[in-house]
Amino acid sequence: QVQLVESGGGSVQSGGSLRLSCAASAFTARTMGWFRQAPGKEREGVAADNTVNQPQYADSVKGRFTISRDSKNTLYLQMDRLKPEDTAMYYCAAVADIMYGYLLNRATYVYWGQGTQVTVSS
Repeated sequence: QVQLVESGGGSVQSGGSLRLSCAASAFTARTMGWFRQAPGKEREGVAADNTVNQPQYADSVKGRFTISRDSKNTLYLQMDRLKPEDTAMYYCAAVADIMYGYLLNRATYVYWGQGTQVTVSS
């Protein structure tokens, strides 16, 4: 059974850092991404990687967040210079194929984790 398990969320003050992890089991994901959803808002793409092209980032996080993955198919999101507006539930998403477009679009992904909460206080 395919599972994506996120970890690393928490509470931090503005300007701080957090590192999220997403462990994928039971399959090899070629395209993976991070999404977030704040209360009352739509789920939005934050960062994505397809192992072929340069990672994609939402404009709101460019220069502050870095997506990466290791040889064990674990996905990471290093979040620096966090802002209160980064507060949200963060979700890992994955699909087996290499996707070349719409990497920050929810519809691209098949598998989703349960989410990890990130709270940034001012």
